[in-house]
Amino acid sequence: MLHEAGLLPGPDPMSAGPGRRTPNEIASVAHELAADSYLRVVEASKTFGRFTALTEVSFEARRGEFVCVLGPSGCGKTTLLRIIAGLEKQDAGRVFFQDRDVSTLPVSKRNVGIVFQSYALFPNLTAAQNVGYGLRSRRQDKSANRKRVEELLQLVGLQLMGPKYPAQLSGGQQQRVALARAMALSPDLLLLDEPLSALDAQVRIMLRSEVRALQQRLGVTTIMVTHDQEEALTMADRILVMDHGRIVQVGTPLEIYHKPATPFVASFIGSMNFIGNAVKESLGTVRIDGVSLEVEDGSDRIAPGVPVTVAIRPEDVLVGKAGENGTNALPARVDGLEFRGSRYRVTLHLPLGSTGGSTIQADIPIEMINRLGIREDADVSIRLPADRLRVYPL
Repeated sequence: MLHEAGLLPGPDPMSAGPGRRTPNEIASVAHELAADSYLRVVEASKTFGRFTALTEVSFEARRGEFVCVLGPSGCGKTTLLRIIAGLEKQDAGRVFFQDRDVSTLPVSKRNVGIVFQSYALFPNLTAAQNVGYGLRSRRQDKSANRKRVEELLQLVGLQLMGPKYPAQLSGGQQQRVALARAMALSPDLLLLDEPLSALDAQVRIMLRSEVRALQQRLGVTTIMVTHDQEEALTMADRILVMDHGRIVQVGTPLEIYHKPATPFVASFIGSMNFIGNAVKESLGTVRIDGVSLEVEDGSDRIAPGVPVTVAIRPEDVLVGKAGENGTNALPARVDGLEFRGSRYRVTLHLPLGSTGGSTIQADIPIEMINRLGIREDADVSIRLPADRLRVYPL
């Protein structure tokens, strides 16, 4: 991942071209970002030939904050990380570490620690030698460097693995060595490029909690790129969701999950039901095939009569016995059940209007499945809580 195909040298990132902001305008955007930010990326843009990787991306990270950049393959997240690191030169925009403009500095002048998906360990060096490789450039005696390496290996739980070579270590142990090496020079910023994606599922789950605990203990500002929504939700203080070279939403994991700003974010983070053929009816209501539903997601921003999509997560769909009434109660038929351990994913058909109805899914605990006697072709009643419905204009 150290190289990408088709890299072309861009124009001077400090210059303004057609359609780009002037240096004064970029400075104004930088000023608007949080005053306590440790890292600031301001209006960063990057193209590779005809492909636009980033378009005027701006965000900030506070001291000690863990920020995940989340998005599908090709959305620009790795390019953004490489620009922050100095491995790639942006076409426009600036990068600040605190108040220091590092936009034109090479990676060697930025004091960042970088961990890649591929580990990038030297196979001919032991774990201890890999960790201490960067310390060679410091004018310290060997005993001080050796002590630093021992401290770092202990920090990542590999105090007995120093003499071993990478081939003698598991994938999780190799990634710990890569983390220790990245921290050897006490970087101002730790950059993680999908560091866990090459690991087995169980190792990945274990290591992500260890990485998070290590980051909190050291207090280092960390930016991690990932396409794994679960990693982002469990590790991050804040998440930046990217799509087609732009940041489409920034927020805490709870905000991103419960209040997705767009249908793309809603579908990319977790599972989401989308019910079409809907229209904004009035303040606080939408109409789906002649049925009115109350909503509380701020749909007052949408004018009456505008076609909309209504969305709700499977775990928010409430299922009860047929004939039960209440706000946003609808009849439904069970089309299928999928066993998922402690719960079932239940497919429900809603016989709405003249279009033949809609199909949604609900996550229901096994205990409730047994208590209500839910089975295929059974008639049930569902409720769509007004505070859990999201409404998006088409």
